[in-house]
Amino acid sequence: MYVRIAFMCAAMTATSLAAHAQELESQTEKFSYTMGYQMGLSLQRPGLELDEEVLVQALRDALGGAAPKLSRNEMDAAIAEQRARLEGERQEKAGANLARGEAFLEENGQRDAVTETDSGLQYEVLSEGDGGRPTAADTVVVHYEGSLIDGSVFDSSYERGNPATLPLNGVIQGWQEGLQLMKEGAKYKFYIPAELAYGESGAGQRIGPNEALIFEVELVEIK
Repeated sequence: MYVRIAFMCAAMTATSLAAHAQELESQTEKFSYTMGYQMGLSLQRPGLELDEEVLVQALRDALGGAAPKLSRNEMDAAIAEQRARLEGERQEKAGANLARGEAFLEENGQRDAVTETDSGLQYEVLSEGDGGRPTAADTVVVHYEGSLIDGSVFDSSYERGNPATLPLNGVIQGWQEGLQLMKEGAKYKFYIPAELAYGESGAGQRIGPNEALIFEVELVEIK
């Protein structure tokens, strides 16, 4: 897959880009740059090893109709090797994240302020509310900040300046359970094990496989 994409990917070296930056005037130039940039973005994957010069040469060969320098079997073998390496790294990272998360939750669960449910969700009441509690069928308005157990923030509605409106049945399990414990107006802190968050898949570039997550969540309104 990756090698086939390489034959289609438009990439520029820094020198080439600087030389052509002011020349993107025609629609063909703009379209070509757009296609190249978007394809380049599609190859920005953690751990993916690419040689930029070879990538550009492969693109030129393909566009120019030159015979490929590798046979189909060699291409398939290169793809398989890259996939196997990435999968091995992902599995190693998943195991390390799971062990680190379990150790954190084990220690965190011993604090008096923390309550743990049967599912393994841990929560801490920061302030109580005086409204009703949502059900799984409700839509809620929440302010929140999400972080990894090392404290690095990966998402925050506070930073955006706007609360999020979410159907409760469309969020991760830790949120589904935790928010139903809260009254409108309350603010809780959730400590969510990986299996109640994004599991082995992770989410995007910021949340790795088997990451335990921490959320401060304020239940602003029940719709």
